[in-house]
Amino acid sequence: MPQLTLLSPDGATSTAELNESPGYTKPEGLLRSRVAYAAAHVVPQTWADNTPGRPAEVDWDATLDFRRAVYSWGLGVADAMDTAQRNMGLDAAATRDLIARSAQVAREEGGSVVVGVNTDHVDAERISIDEVIDAYKEQLHFTEEQGAGPVLMASRHLARVAESADDYRRVYREVLASATTPVVLHWLGTAFDPSLEGYFGSPDWRDASAVLLEIIEENVDKVAGVKMSLLDAASEVSVRERLPESVRMFTGDDFNYVGLIGGESIRSLSERGTSETKRAEPIDDVGSGRLDSQARSTTGGKQHSDALLGAFAAITPVASAAIQALDAGDPARYLEILGPTEELSRQVFAAPTFYYKTGVAFLSWLNGHQPAFQMVGGLHSARSLPHLSRIVELANASLALERPELAAIRWHGMLRHNGLDVPGLIT
Repeated sequence: MPQLTLLSPDGATSTAELNESPGYTKPEGLLRSRVAYAAAHVVPQTWADNTPGRPAEVDWDATLDFRRAVYSWGLGVADAMDTAQRNMGLDAAATRDLIARSAQVAREEGGSVVVGVNTDHVDAERISIDEVIDAYKEQLHFTEEQGAGPVLMASRHLARVAESADDYRRVYREVLASATTPVVLHWLGTAFDPSLEGYFGSPDWRDASAVLLEIIEENVDKVAGVKMSLLDAASEVSVRERLPESVRMFTGDDFNYVGLIGGESIRSLSERGTSETKRAEPIDDVGSGRLDSQARSTTGGKQHSDALLGAFAAITPVASAAIQALDAGDPARYLEILGPTEELSRQVFAAPTFYYKTGVAFLSWLNGHQPAFQMVGGLHSARSLPHLSRIVELANASLALERPELAAIRWHGMLRHNGLDVPGLIT
């Protein structure tokens, strides 16, 4: 059987059997039981000066083809967000270009796209509350003009200038009042961006969540959902249970997504044991999965989270297959497929978590979606070779390698390039 060579932190090598592709089948249309977005990355031009501090030079063909691949698996695309290296290599001009191009691809493919709205096109480090509002509105209106769904991201500018929860209430109230389509609010935790400490007016998630819920309740017609990325399942469930009926919870928890997306069906499964689980009735089609204020949970309340995850860009076929199992009323199969990927995701998102983009791009390269393991801003250097080796090991174990032999060839070539010449490698 083909073997993978793996590298440990002490420099020792070992081997693992290379698993075959699981052969997951693409759905005939959109996924039905959950709304799921993969937060997509960008692919750089391999010959360009994508070094730290330089403007991003994007390989648009490869970048947009990756989004087409995501749509083909029934998922939506979340674009111009953290996974696309926003504020970490993707400059304002490239971000604007990405939004316009991605929205066009979504129209061509009949896919659902949401994109990040922020204040980061403003160069000044510190601006006034009024200027924060104006900056948000500028990006919001551009996004609406492109026909993409807006995700109102956490603003570093707002975090710097806000003196109390009332400042957050005012900014979101005024920005949401100007929105012409419902938006998703994004609560990004400090593991992803330490500069957002105390967002929504408090470092305690309980106090901050009370402010977030007030903002949503005051603007319920303008809010389609909230994406929580605190890497804390208890905080997400607490907020989810208190959301208005029309507002979805999109998990951004790349550590705990299996249980959060599975929800009550998975909790009940765990309590009863898989051997006692009866196959559930197939879940009714909830329509197109569009981002709108009329979205409803198909399970009669906030018993599960939907998904807006960087992890799903790394494991798109596996995520699709798992949600297809939920569509068929088979939570045991969902858990069997998606459960093993959580350890992989935890490795990709290991501290320092904001370098997770490196693992997403690495898996994209292994799976044949880009010609080289490179990233804008030179961020491909942000993880060690043993860290990447563990990603290879866990991706193989969780059947997340789409083309296993290609992945092995590329990985073994990378080992050789780094001075490890191990006999018997796949070439």
